[in-house]
Amino acid sequence: MKILNNIRKGLSDVSVIIHNEFRTIFTSFAILLVLIGGIFVYGLLYNYMYAPDVVRNAPVAIVDYSKSELSRQFIRYLNTTPQIEVVTDGVDYSEAQVLMKNNEAVGIIYIPEDFEDRVSRGEQSIFIAYETTSAFLYYMSMQEASSAAMLALNENYRPNMIVFLPSGSATQLASAQPVTVVGTALYNFTEGYGTYLIPAVLIVIIFQTLLMLIGMISGKERETGSIACYATEGISFGRVSRIIAAKTFVYLVLYAVFCLFLLGFITLLFDMPDLGNPFYVIALLVPFILATSFWGLGLFVFFTDSEAPLLFIAFFSVGFIFLSGVSYPMELMPWYWKVAHYIVPAPPATLGYVQLSSMGASLEQIRMDYITLWIQCIVYFVFACLSYQYQIRKAAYQKIKTQ
Repeated sequence: MKILNNIRKGLSDVSVIIHNEFRTIFTSFAILLVLIGGIFVYGLLYNYMYAPDVVRNAPVAIVDYSKSELSRQFIRYLNTTPQIEVVTDGVDYSEAQVLMKNNEAVGIIYIPEDFEDRVSRGEQSIFIAYETTSAFLYYMSMQEASSAAMLALNENYRPNMIVFLPSGSATQLASAQPVTVVGTALYNFTEGYGTYLIPAVLIVIIFQTLLMLIGMISGKERETGSIACYATEGISFGRVSRIIAAKTFVYLVLYAVFCLFLLGFITLLFDMPDLGNPFYVIALLVPFILATSFWGLGLFVFFTDSEAPLLFIAFFSVGFIFLSGVSYPMELMPWYWKVAHYIVPAPPATLGYVQLSSMGASLEQIRMDYITLWIQCIVYFVFACLSYQYQIRKAAYQKIKTQ
């Protein structure tokens, strides 16, 4: 009978904590703003900016002040690339700006007057490219087209430039054998930037917004001293573990909906890679959200206000992508970055999700990252319990001292 009463008391305690946590979230304008802005607005906006994925025949206006044979040849090469289409090359810069404002061109390539003269003197010639920010990939398409046109132009004029080189360098250049590089992009045959980047970014968005949510709630508890109320039912390890479990349950419920939006709806809406088994993805997300929740609860309970975590988290997006091994291979990382990969929950989850969704991997093939997340769950659960136990005891002592 005593055991049954203890179970009932524990469940009642957990339900009260869950109710209070939900009330804290849904009655705080700042927290709702972060969640709505971070999940829905940022998720849609980021994908929209990379929506073209692969840009072809982007309309570009050429401002040619050189009016030379070299500049005309450069323009012809530009127009033959698949990335851009030259809509006009007979306008000045102000007229080209009007074309951009009217959405008749997404970019401007400015060729200066000394374009051919610099080449004739054996100097490096320059041109300037401008592009609209309506889609970030327009810049990439212009850069790729310009580089291809310049390389083709360089091949034609390189033999004539040999007179400007020292005799020793000219001999080495003449005897050098050309190298042909042939590459095939695995699992991204279109070489789309969004297809490559967005799956990793979606996991980072989940990680960052969850940490922001936990940080704001934990900071508010410290700031207002409300964390001391947990001491009324005792601060044993079992009691604190119920607090952590109840809070984590709330985050699991919320992020089940958010993950469905980001990894389900967004993936379908923008035609993102979706090769993975949905059950494998869910199996990965459960330890990821648990580990992130425990890590955040253990770490951010030390913050004294609710705004500091926002500044702490916001600047690490690129770092998380780097640590995941998606943008830079882990095999080439120094040992300390590899250690960081296994300490923070986001990198193994990001790498695992990319392998599942973009490469069609199984749980067996992401075994290392999957096991890492479950180990993090155990370690960070204990860390969160000890952190909360320390802070509750400290807050209760200060409350008694002030009375």
